[in-house]
Amino acid sequence: MTREPAAAEPGPGHGGDDPAGPGWVLGVDSGGSGLRVALASAGDLTRPETTLSPEPVRTGAAGIDAGHLLEQMLPMARELLARVGDRGPGVPRLSAVAVGAAGMATLGDGLRAELPGALAAELGVRRLALAADGVTAYAGALGQRPGAVVAAGTGMIALGTDLTSWHRADGWGHLLGDCGGGAWIGRAGLDAAMRAYDGRRGGSAALLALAEERFGPATGLPARIYPRTDRPALLAAFAPDVARAALDDSVAAGILRAAAGHIAEAAAAVCPAGDGSEVALTGGLFKMGEPLLAPLRAELAEQLPHAGAVSATGDPLHGALVIAAALADDGLRLPCDGRLLHVPRRPPNTDGGPCAPSDLDS
Repeated sequence: MTREPAAAEPGPGHGGDDPAGPGWVLGVDSGGSGLRVALASAGDLTRPETTLSPEPVRTGAAGIDAGHLLEQMLPMARELLARVGDRGPGVPRLSAVAVGAAGMATLGDGLRAELPGALAAELGVRRLALAADGVTAYAGALGQRPGAVVAAGTGMIALGTDLTSWHRADGWGHLLGDCGGGAWIGRAGLDAAMRAYDGRRGGSAALLALAEERFGPATGLPARIYPRTDRPALLAAFAPDVARAALDDSVAAGILRAAAGHIAEAAAAVCPAGDGSEVALTGGLFKMGEPLLAPLRAELAEQLPHAGAVSATGDPLHGALVIAAALADDGLRLPCDGRLLHVPRRPPNTDGGPCAPSDLDS
């Protein structure tokens, strides 16, 4: 890829700390389905310009590939800046960037090392936040309010904060956890299907029929699933079938009740104590509708009676914009953390709060 000449210092129309106040902010969401980038006015996040690359950022033995992320992200950012620049005179000023990435907490050392210098040189950005995708999911759902967010799709993770520190539950992958997530539900459904095939207790003829409709004859399931490198996604593809069967099948309904219990347990483990906390659900799993949501509402009411269930305001990409806008305006109140929410440079004139200069990562 050919890059524009790097500027040693922010030039006209670029980041830094402009006395004119916050300009535009960039949010990035990197996950298994690709890379999404959004640009919005720091004062109005409701009308962002967005663009998408369907190619996921590579992850190797050294973690998330910072070079591959930049190779995709920089042209996308410049395209968005050009779009808003066409609206009127002057060059759009990029005030802050927030990058949310799946695996940031454990695989993000390369991003933390390389992105601050690269984005300063290429885009003139001096205010940057690097966040785990659970943090951007939290900010998208609840903004900067205390509470808990469950993000569930193929996997499942719960993240909560009292605005002093972060608390995490699950998100350990389909072999060690992600209990109640799509892969967990799909695997439990296939277990019930194979029990029915064998004639063992706990089997479901309805799930067996749906499994064979989706994957082919039951005897061939191991050969079709075990060698796949995308096993979690393949298992999660069966979760909507479990929800379909749950309308009339007690075994499938029981699987969703168990999933709801696991999800509520994770939320209860991270939600701040005391009245006034909020719990939000975000992610594709909850599009399965009432077969899952009805037992989940009951579990949340039982396990978290002090917390109010609210609708998520937005998704993780919106959450990245929320974090970037707060950073641009010296208003970041979410707790900084070396791995979950890393702010490598200290914005001036920050007055208190969890991300005050004395607390920011150096």
